[in-house]
Amino acid sequence: MEKNRKRMCAIIVLAITICASTVIPDFAIDVQAATGESNEMIYGADIGFLSQLESQGVQWIDDAGNTRDALVLLKEKGVNAVRLRVFVKPPENFIWTKPDGTTCLLGYADTQGLLYTAKRANDLGMKIMVVFHYSDHFADPLIQDIPSEWEDASTSELEQYVYDYTEYIMTQLAGENIYPEWVQVGNEVSYGMLYPSGSNQTNDFTQLTKYLNSGYDAVKSVSPDTKVVTHLTHGSGVSHFAWFFENFITQCGGKTDVIGMSYYPYWTSAYDGDCIENVAYNLSKMASQYGKEVMICETGELESNPTGTYDLLRKEVNALKAVPNNKGIGVFYWEPEVHSSILPDGYTLGAAETTGNKKLHFTSALNAFQSDPDFLNANCSYEIMNTYSQKAVNVANGSSENGVQIEQYGYGDWASQKWRFEKIEGDYYKIVNNNSEKVLDVKGLSTAENGEVIQNDYNDGWNQQWKISTTESGKYKIQNRWSGLYLGIMNNSTDDGAWVVQMSGQSDSSNWFLLLSD
Repeated sequence: MEKNRKRMCAIIVLAITICASTVIPDFAIDVQAATGESNEMIYGADIGFLSQLESQGVQWIDDAGNTRDALVLLKEKGVNAVRLRVFVKPPENFIWTKPDGTTCLLGYADTQGLLYTAKRANDLGMKIMVVFHYSDHFADPLIQDIPSEWEDASTSELEQYVYDYTEYIMTQLAGENIYPEWVQVGNEVSYGMLYPSGSNQTNDFTQLTKYLNSGYDAVKSVSPDTKVVTHLTHGSGVSHFAWFFENFITQCGGKTDVIGMSYYPYWTSAYDGDCIENVAYNLSKMASQYGKEVMICETGELESNPTGTYDLLRKEVNALKAVPNNKGIGVFYWEPEVHSSILPDGYTLGAAETTGNKKLHFTSALNAFQSDPDFLNANCSYEIMNTYSQKAVNVANGSSENGVQIEQYGYGDWASQKWRFEKIEGDYYKIVNNNSEKVLDVKGLSTAENGEVIQNDYNDGWNQQWKISTTESGKYKIQNRWSGLYLGIMNNSTDDGAWVVQMSGQSDSSNWFLLLSD
């Protein structure tokens, strides 16, 4: 029961696709090109509080103790993009009391505040994401309040207000020669926006889609090249993402360019299945199913645990790197420049430490942004998940013996289901099991379809070497160097314990996701 339950909520999808050793099939793409080694990963920071904190006398210091511009310090940390929010008519003091009585800063997030910070970031050569909350204060899954100036409007009027307001803000930015790389139409719209009419809680996405499409059209009317992001909460929620985008895109014709998510394990770790494998699955599945780019729009961990935060960020960028065909584009840390001591609500998930007297210093957490992601190397372990059966490659009985059969099994987070890819030469890898330290091997040097795949000590044989490629539909293929055949499941079975074999690349079960596990 435990392993089946975990599998249900921890489906991870890392697709490994392997090309023939001499001729690459026309369904396959070279893995380096497919995963975008030449593409810049977005290392982003949401800095909505920055200008308000500066006005309160907060300063940031570098490692030598010198007071510096926080944006410059972030850029030196590897941050190459900023995320900026905008509210319709926020309170004049930019302070909001939430329904639970908590008081928080909003940041200078009116039109002028947005333009001021956007220009600073633009002057530093940073890319920009603008987040429309379509409220006078923060919008999230629980609170999607209609702006005070839009109260009592009909649904058709609200659709027009969304369009007109979005167009206005985009025009103001264009007037400063700023054309954002991305725009979020709504923030964490998992359960709708502009409540109650824009709620999707009755499974009716009709009105919500009209609001989101209205914002999409307005963005494109001013800046056709800007990519529109649809952003949900709880990035490890497999069923949630499937439900939302099936309704929004497939059923209602929703428009979007990028699928985004929040992932805060600090807040959601109590949820069953909240793990990086689920995040990796959602990233790969959404990219494959809808052909969209994917990103993590918000993340964060405890300010008091910079090592843990560093590890989280590395896992996220590595999971994004494993999304085929350059579709995993980046991650944004939510408000790294803050510390709980300077915020009225005591928010603890920043990436700065206090040195007293309103002086802050960035922790080592953001050092995660100072090197390229890891992919197909010994630094990462993956679940190899079959996209047809939704089961993971596993060593039978968790054995460490040579010659043991490789099978598929529902994912249980076992070491026998985690694999490393160690490069041999060119595009060829040995695939090493974390538990046994043995490699995937084709039994008896077979060149026949349904030849068994086993584990063995590595002996430098071509039957133990595998080429990774991707398909146009966003999955991986894994091809044996000796036989030219592909990793798959005997008889395309979906059963636990079914044998992993080699087969034609056209078989239903010859497609895979590579889902980051460690």
